Amino acid sequence: MATSVSLANPTVSSPFLVQKRLIQRKNSNSWLSFPLKFSRGLALRTPMCAYDTPYEGSNTVFPRIRVWDPYKRLGIDRDASEEEVWSCRNMLLNQYAGHETSFESIEAAFEKILMASFRHRKKTKINLKSQLKKKVEESPPWVQNLLNFVELPPGVIIMRRFFLFGFMACWSVMNSAQAGPAFQVAISLAACIYFLNDKMKSVPRAAITGFLALVVGWIGGSLFVPLIPTSLLPATFTLELLTSMVVYVFLFLACTFLK
Repeated sequence: MATSVSLANPTVSSPFLVQKRLIQRKNSNSWLSFPLKFSRGLALRTPMCAYDTPYEGSNTVFPRIRVWDPYKRLGIDRDASEEEVWSCRNMLLNQYAGHETSFESIEAAFEKILMASFRHRKKTKINLKSQLKKKVEESPPWVQNLLNFVELPPGVIIMRRFFLFGFMACWSVMNSAQAGPAFQVAISLAACIYFLNDKMKSVPRAAITGFLALVVGWIGGSLFVPLIPTSLLPATFTLELLTSMVVYVFLFLACTFLK
């Protein structure tokens, strides 16, 4: 009697004819029965277990998982808006959330699109600066000479000085029923001269520039304010008060943007 067992492909061969066999094992206080079926000559079939299932279970696999183009992988056009990209990404993540490889593939494509969008925005910003510089260089000589006296300070400085002159304007409005804005205008002029001297390093030049801004603002306000219908203005808003508002604007522009 000969019996052969192959380790690569488990089979049992016997000259005897076996129809059914019960293997019983004792587990705690109960018996478990595992039926093993044999056919004539060979074939031992073992029950399926979790180890025999495919990797990551039977969850649906993202069909475009190996598509190189991130736009084609997500199924969107190259001119899709940012909202459309986010919407498509969230929908795919919810659909294939149970499959880790699909999840990572969708996220990788989404990140590539975001980085490409960031580089495009940065390049566009640089192009705008270069185009503006080119237009300035191609402008007439008098425009170039005028722009030589102008600069763009940091945003923090602009906000601080805007707050200062805005406070002076509010103070003038609240005090309009009692007195005119002469005191507030004088303080604003002094502040403008101080800021200009900090850049020009010359008190006489800063003083002349500040007074010129005051004069231009007062003349401009005197010409512009009478054009406003009186029905739109409160009774306490006098011509002097509204003209001072224009003066504050010119003083702010002079001490902030002039070199």
